[in-house]
Amino acid sequence: MKIKKQVEDLLAKVREKGPLVHNITNYVTVNDCANALLAIGASPIMADDIKETESITSISSALVINIGTLNERIVASMLASGKKANELNIPVIFDPVGAGASEFRNDTTKEILNQVKVNILRGNLSEISFIAGLSASTKGVDVSEEDSGNDAVAIAKSVAKKYNCVVAITGAVDVISDGEKVIRISNGHKMLSKVTGTGCMTSALVGAFAGAEDNNYLTAAVAGVACMGIAGEIAYIAAHEIGLATFHIAIIDAISKLNSEIIEEMAKFDEE
Repeated sequence: MKIKKQVEDLLAKVREKGPLVHNITNYVTVNDCANALLAIGASPIMADDIKETESITSISSALVINIGTLNERIVASMLASGKKANELNIPVIFDPVGAGASEFRNDTTKEILNQVKVNILRGNLSEISFIAGLSASTKGVDVSEEDSGNDAVAIAKSVAKKYNCVVAITGAVDVISDGEKVIRISNGHKMLSKVTGTGCMTSALVGAFAGAEDNNYLTAAVAGVACMGIAGEIAYIAAHEIGLATFHIAIIDAISKLNSEIIEEMAKFDEE
C-alpha cells in the first residue's frame, strides 16, 4: 500500500532531520507533547510569550497551535506566530481543543482559521463538526455522544475544501482527508482515552512529520495519527495489567521504538 511506504519513509526522515517543532500548547499536556516529540526523533520548543514567539517560529520547521488552556495573552501569541509561519512557508498544525464548548473558545477558533493559513487541522468529531458549521455538543475536550453519528468522512472533506487544508478527525477510526482523498486508520486502543493529552501528543507528532516533509501534509497527518495509534496498541500489551500510569509512560516508550518494520506489520490503513 502506497501510503504505508510513505509513512515509513517519512519516519526515517524525521529521525534523520530532527525537525524543530514550535508548540504553543496547553499547560496540562505540554510535558507529554515535548516527550512525544523527542521520542519520535524531533526537537520540541515551547514558547508562548509574545516577545519571542515569532522569533522562535522563524527558526522552526513546524508550528503547532493548541487551544487547550486559553487566555487572551496566548491567543495574541498564536496569531502572531501563525502569521510568521505563513510568511516563511512553515507548516501550521491547529488543534482546536474543545471548540464548541465556550464562546471564547469558539471565537478563538474562528479567529485563528480566519487569520492564519492552517495546513493541518486535527481534532475530534465534535470539534471538527463545530468548525464545519454543524450543531456540535462538545463535552469538554471529548467527543459528545450526540455528535457520534455525524458523518466524519463528509465533514472532513467539507472542512478540508473550505480551508484548503488537510483535516484529521481522530476517534475509534481516524479519518484523514485533503478534500479529495480519504484515508481511514483503524489503529489505537480505547485505553488511550483514559490518559489526558493523547490528542495533544498526536498533534505534536503530526507537527514533527509536517516539519520533515515538503508540503505533503496528507502523509504527515496520516503518519502522526497512525504512530500514536500504533504506540497505544503496543503500550496496552506492555502495561495494561499494571495500570494507567505505567500505560502512560509505555506510550512514550512505544513511540521511541517505532520503525518501518513495526509500521509495515501493524498499520491499518484504508484508502479511497
